[in-house]
Amino acid sequence: MIRDLLLRIGDGVVDYHLLLDEQEIALNPLLGGRVAIRFTGERRCVYCGRRASKLFNNGSCWPCFRRLAINDLCQVKPTLCHYETCREPEWGDAHCMIPTYVYLARSSDVKVGITRSLPGRWLDQGAVEAVPIARVPNRKMAGELEAFLTQYVADKTNWRRMLKGEVADADLLAERSRLLELIPAEFRPYVLPDEEVRSFTYPLKAPPPKLASCDLEKGDVEGTLLGMKGSYLVLDTGVLNVPKFAGYVVTFEAG
Repeated sequence: MIRDLLLRIGDGVVDYHLLLDEQEIALNPLLGGRVAIRFTGERRCVYCGRRASKLFNNGSCWPCFRRLAINDLCQVKPTLCHYETCREPEWGDAHCMIPTYVYLARSSDVKVGITRSLPGRWLDQGAVEAVPIARVPNRKMAGELEAFLTQYVADKTNWRRMLKGEVADADLLAERSRLLELIPAEFRPYVLPDEEVRSFTYPLKAPPPKLASCDLEKGDVEGTLLGMKGSYLVLDTGVLNVPKFAGYVVTFEAG
């Protein structure tokens, strides 16, 4: 069963591992070779393990989608945090009521985002550069600062441009300085004064020859593995957004 992609900072390049239920497959050594991912027709919830005819929100069965706080709308729109009525108060304490970064990144256009941990989120989005702006006490406040900054910069990554390497030519430190002048007073105590831009290199040497999205529902995904960037595997036959198929029981073949 597909769990996720595990991304680490390797020796000069991001190191990719495909996490299956009982397997961790190092992908970088497979570059240039043939791979095949075959859907068995079975889907399982990544949280409780039960079989499901349909999965929601990257791998959740319907009961877990309704029950677990990780599937609440506030995880997509943190400004809607409702801590007092959270489905799982202890989970909220551990994941939302903790210091959270607000950052700028270059993945396609310059974008603003929030995350609990660095650099994981930057790698997931395929950012080639990123820099923190502030570290605020909780996720809701981070979402409020992010929402304010979206008046001036984007908050989404264009995945096609990200994979093609069409990244905005921008000075992140200069953009950061510009935005810091605009930040409301209530956020200023949390601004990080001296931050350096971090750069990342992905195991993808050229733009994908074919930007068609692979879909395990429509057939096997197989071809030559050309590279990885963000949450995507790039093959000569198309690109696969791995988290989209979390919970799908598959077989993986290489060589």
